[in-house]
Amino acid sequence: MSKLDILSYNLENLEEIILEMGESKFRAKQIFRWLHIDRVESFEEMTNISKDLRERLDEKFEIKTLEIHKRLISKIDGTRKYLFKLEDGQIIESVMMPYKHGNTVCVSSQAGCRMGCKFCASTLNGLDRNLTTSEILGQSYAIEKDMGERVSHIVLMGSGEPLDNFDNVMQFIRVISDDNGTNISKRNITLSTCGLVDGIKKLADLGFPVTLALSLHAADDETRKKIMPIANKYTIQEELDACWYLFEKTGRRVSFEYSLINGVNDSPEDAVKLGKLIGGKNVHINLIPMNPVDERELEQSTKQRIEAFCSAIEKYHINVTIRREMGRDINGACGQLRNRELKNEANGE
Repeated sequence: MSKLDILSYNLENLEEIILEMGESKFRAKQIFRWLHIDRVESFEEMTNISKDLRERLDEKFEIKTLEIHKRLISKIDGTRKYLFKLEDGQIIESVMMPYKHGNTVCVSSQAGCRMGCKFCASTLNGLDRNLTTSEILGQSYAIEKDMGERVSHIVLMGSGEPLDNFDNVMQFIRVISDDNGTNISKRNITLSTCGLVDGIKKLADLGFPVTLALSLHAADDETRKKIMPIANKYTIQEELDACWYLFEKTGRRVSFEYSLINGVNDSPEDAVKLGKLIGGKNVHINLIPMNPVDERELEQSTKQRIEAFCSAIEKYHINVTIRREMGRDINGACGQLRNRELKNEANGE
């Protein structure tokens, strides 16, 4: 019988298991701290746990860690891009971005993605599988170990749609924010979604005060349908209603991601539509110069069009910023490095 993945359990889960094993409840907290503060890789290292309990834990569980398959460091801004190879051969990627406020790690939640957004490299090969909680967690832990520095912010904006792997992602948030372990504030966690309305509402009902970043990318349904298949299921108004529901439940301001694509969604008229759509709301718009994807024909908007779009939005008294491009010299955009590695492996390189 295969062993259970102990890093995918939150503290409450561990407490139940420890009680079932006939041990005192406080042992679970000790074990949790060994796993998530000391980051031990074997039960033998848990020196304040009895030998008998360590042996029983070892019979029942395993401590899974991620090994770095490839690391690239940007000469431009110090951004680090990581590839991890999983037990079944799947490859996932993560990005570490250094900011003045601390180190932000962008983690993947799936191997691949089935959402099909036209501007995103992650969707090119479809979805292979969901990541487990420990595989999501392991990306941040491996990067901290590699850098020798603490990660202060988490962005669920790597490969995959987090709300399409809802249970494992929510468990990840519980584990990494637990003050008995890594203790990253939920307010320092951003979850990006292409707009799974039911998932947004479920997230709202949990009351987690994370930041939701909705991938909007268009101000009208017809334009959005051209670049995002999810728009065929949900209208923009349905997306916005779910966002306002989350705001009511958590009090957390929603961010909107808007990738500017030349000739598709970056005209002055598009800016006016967007301003009228969400003007007067307590939101933030993150304008993103689209990273070109080799397999797509879409082009990044010019600097002039991006700045003009930003200025037009500001007239509606909306908080808006233009995202600084990071790691462009190392295939910093989501999915690019993974896809290149998959191609190389397919070609025997």
